[in-house]
Amino acid sequence: MGKLVSQIFVSLDGVYQGPGGPQEDTRGGFEQGGWTVPYADEDFGRFVDQVFSDVGAFLLGRRTYDIFAGYWPKVTDPANPVASKLNALPKYVASSTLADPEWANTSVISGDLTKEVTALKERTDGELQLHGSGALVQSLLTLDLIDTIHLITFPVLLGAGRRLFTEGSLPTAFTHRSGLITSTGASIQTYDLAGRPEYGSYELPANP
Repeated sequence: MGKLVSQIFVSLDGVYQGPGGPQEDTRGGFEQGGWTVPYADEDFGRFVDQVFSDVGAFLLGRRTYDIFAGYWPKVTDPANPVASKLNALPKYVASSTLADPEWANTSVISGDLTKEVTALKERTDGELQLHGSGALVQSLLTLDLIDTIHLITFPVLLGAGRRLFTEGSLPTAFTHRSGLITSTGASIQTYDLAGRPEYGSYELPANP
């Protein structure tokens, strides 16, 4: 059974909206799109290449799918490890409104998310990777369906935008698997889902 692996970019205050460009996601009047771009470097590029070397299929939210479908089919260099995988491998879009996707090898899943995603994990050879798609990440975390998260935190405070971990998120513990800091200060940390949190206390014991 394949693993569901999420890769998502966040600011220091947890914003995931519009990381790649000014017009990528302007919902709610968000005007700071493209906030990850100044931090791209060779360390970040190597990490992304490694992630894409493990992929067997992609699971995307509708908005991320639209952004990707408007860009990656135009990148036709077979040596590009991201474009070659995105264009060739199966892509599954969680959407109740997308009817006829034009990007090759794209299927729409619109039924029960737990049933559909579990089935995708079972039949995927390699990782089922979820890129961006913050709202879908939130839903899948609530359903305990994500196995691993690559959380890339950039050294910028935005003060506005859609946040990844919101009030009402399912309490979840993770095990830290690996991490690195890029030359520009982005923190790339990989966490495996570990179930529910455990709790303790730092209070001093009462005197006998």
